[in-house]
Amino acid sequence: MDVRSRRRRGVLAAVLVASLAAGGCSAADGTDEASSAAGAADAGAAPPPARAGAPGEAGAPGPAGAGAPDLRVDQRSIIYTGTMLVRVDDVDKAARDAVAAVTAAGGFVGGDQRSSVDADARAELSLRVPAARFTGIVDELAKLGRQERREIRTEDVTEETVDLDARIATQRARVDSGRKLLARATTISDLVSLEGELAKREADLASLEAKKRRLADLTALSTITLTLLGRDVSTADESTDLGFMTGLRGGWKVFLSSMTLLLTVLGALLPWLVVLGVPLAALLVLLRRRRRRSPPAAPVGAPPPPPVGGPQPPQVSGPQPPVPATRSAP
Repeated sequence: MDVRSRRRRGVLAAVLVASLAAGGCSAADGTDEASSAAGAADAGAAPPPARAGAPGEAGAPGPAGAGAPDLRVDQRSIIYTGTMLVRVDDVDKAARDAVAAVTAAGGFVGGDQRSSVDADARAELSLRVPAARFTGIVDELAKLGRQERREIRTEDVTEETVDLDARIATQRARVDSGRKLLARATTISDLVSLEGELAKREADLASLEAKKRRLADLTALSTITLTLLGRDVSTADESTDLGFMTGLRGGWKVFLSSMTLLLTVLGALLPWLVVLGVPLAALLVLLRRRRRRSPPAAPVGAPPPPPVGGPQPPQVSGPQPPVPATRSAP
C-alpha cells in the first residue's frame, strides 16, 4: 500500500513538473512572438510626412538616386537675361541712378554707351547683377521713368552643368592615370607617346573646366540690357504714318542728307583741288601761249621760204622738165 502510494505521488509530481515546464515555454514563446510582432510593426509603420526644407535640414527630401541631379528650384542652374526700354526726362541722371542701384546690389557695369545730344539723348547700359537680386533690380530700373518694353528670358542649364561635372571628374581620373603611366615609362617611344596622350587629356580637361566657369559666371550673375531714351527720341518700334506730307517730309530729309554728304565730300576734296589744280591750270596756259608764238614747221621736201624783202623767183607754170642725169667722163 505504501509502495503504491509513493509511486502515485512520484507520477503526480512528474506530471506536475512537466506541465509547469510546458506552460513556461509557451509563455516565453508568446512573449518573444509579441515582441517580434511589435518590432515588425514599428519597422513597417510609415514615417510621418517630412516637410520640404533647405539642403541639409532634417526631413528634407533627398535625391532620387545616387547620380540623379537635385530637381528643386533653388538648386537648379538658371541663366536670367533681361532687356528693358525706359523713357526718362534726363538720360544722364537716370543712367547714374541705374549704375548706383546695380553697384549697391553687388553687381557691376559691363558696358556703357551714351549719346548726350539734346535732340537724340540715348544711353545703353549692360548691367551684371546677382541672380538672387535680378527681379528686384528689374523692378527698380523700371521706376526710373516710363517703361515701354521689358523682355525676360531664362535658360535652364542644370543638366548641362551636371554633365560637365561628370565629364570633368572622368577627365581628371584619366589625367591622373596618364601621369602614373608616364612615371613608369621605361623607353623613349613609350615616354613620347605617353606625353602626347597626357597633353591631349590635360587640354580636354582645361576646356571642360573653362566651360564650367563660363556657366557658373552666367548663372551667378544675370545680364540686364537697359536702354534709356529721352522724351522726344523716336524708336523703330513706333508705327510710321502714311500720306503725302509724310512722304514730302521724308524726301526733304533725304535731300538734306544728300546735300550734306555732297558738301562734306566737296569740302574734303577742295584742298587737293587748290594744291594740284592751280599749278596744273597755270602750266596749261603757258603751253597754249608758247604754241601760238612758235611758227608752224615746214613740211619735208618743200622749198625753203624766200628771203624777206628780196627778189621773188619767177613762177613757172606747168610741169617741170626732167633733169638729165650726170654722165661720167670716159
